[in-house]
Amino acid sequence: MAPIVRSLLETDLYKFTMWQALLHSHPNSHTEYEFVCRNSPVFPLAELKDAVERELDHLCSMAFAEDELDYLRSLRYIKSDFVDFLTVFRFQRKFIRVSAEGDTLRIHAAGPQVHVMAFEIFVLYIVNELYFRRFDGAAALAEGRARLDDKIAALRAFGQQPALRHPFEFSDFGVRRRFSAAWHEEVVFRLAQEVPQYFKGTSNVYLAKRFGLVPIGTMAHEYMQSFQAFGVRLRDFQKAALEAWVQEYRGDLGVALTDVVGMDAFLDDFDLYFAKLFDGLRHDSGDPVVWGEKALAHYAALRIDGNTKRLVFSDGLDLERAFALYRHFAGRIMTGFGIGTNLTNDVGLTPLNIVMKLVACNGQSVAKLSDSPGKTLCKDETFLAYLRQVFKHPA
Repeated sequence: MAPIVRSLLETDLYKFTMWQALLHSHPNSHTEYEFVCRNSPVFPLAELKDAVERELDHLCSMAFAEDELDYLRSLRYIKSDFVDFLTVFRFQRKFIRVSAEGDTLRIHAAGPQVHVMAFEIFVLYIVNELYFRRFDGAAALAEGRARLDDKIAALRAFGQQPALRHPFEFSDFGVRRRFSAAWHEEVVFRLAQEVPQYFKGTSNVYLAKRFGLVPIGTMAHEYMQSFQAFGVRLRDFQKAALEAWVQEYRGDLGVALTDVVGMDAFLDDFDLYFAKLFDGLRHDSGDPVVWGEKALAHYAALRIDGNTKRLVFSDGLDLERAFALYRHFAGRIMTGFGIGTNLTNDVGLTPLNIVMKLVACNGQSVAKLSDSPGKTLCKDETFLAYLRQVFKHPA
């Protein structure tokens, strides 16, 4: 069969934006990333080891095509020197290792951050596609198309309801856990054709280029976590990360991620300076209503009109949940919704809950203290306890 990765452009936009920022600010950092499956697959993922190895061999043989580099140059926030770096960039096979421990698939990437950070999304959708190839693809696609029809009908019905102050807008965030590349492409194409008034873009840069859509994304947890090991006082790492982002993008890509050490600790650092400079906030763990109300109260306390800001929700959403959050908030603040697995892997099979997370930077552990306890990931319990103490985060 054809290799799974068809273009180095087929990854989330925020991998490029974080990559550029870290290349400019901390080009010498060394990092480690680990693959984790949070749920129980139907068959052991260790059975995929040899196939994953072959796909990674192929990935490490690839380069960016000229038209892909030209596309990246066309994005105003992507700088010329970063594209020049990508012109000569190749994934190095020596930086990523695959093994099997019993039924568990282990994938570990370690090396210079600017050479290993981009493995993440490719690894995740390689594992996903290899896994789902073992199921009845025709039946899954038939079910997926029926469910997609229902989603499009629901969007059209939603459009008949009274409008709120701000419009309903959502984007595809589904590359990492998709059923397959072909299905992902079909979903994005149909949404762009049939409900363009609601569907505003995709995190998949390859599909954004192919279909003339807006590529969507700013930062992920790994960007913020890296600053835990960049030599600033631990208590100040969020402010250092946000400041570095402001200096890199100077008004572009202004949505900040809030849950690296919890929303309360984030808001302690998100003062008037940052609240004015950033366009909005992204939710990725914890109760979204509680989170959104905290954000609105924070803006109000700073005497900032919520209607000038945006809340982006991206934690395990489906359309019904997005509709409910929109109705709750859109009269007071702009909203946006990033829907992933429920768009690109809603085919009647249980999706894999897989991640590949940053676990160490410059020889020390880093961690995320999620507002959803199951999302906390750190091997170093001592560092985790210290992080909780510093940020007064509940255990």
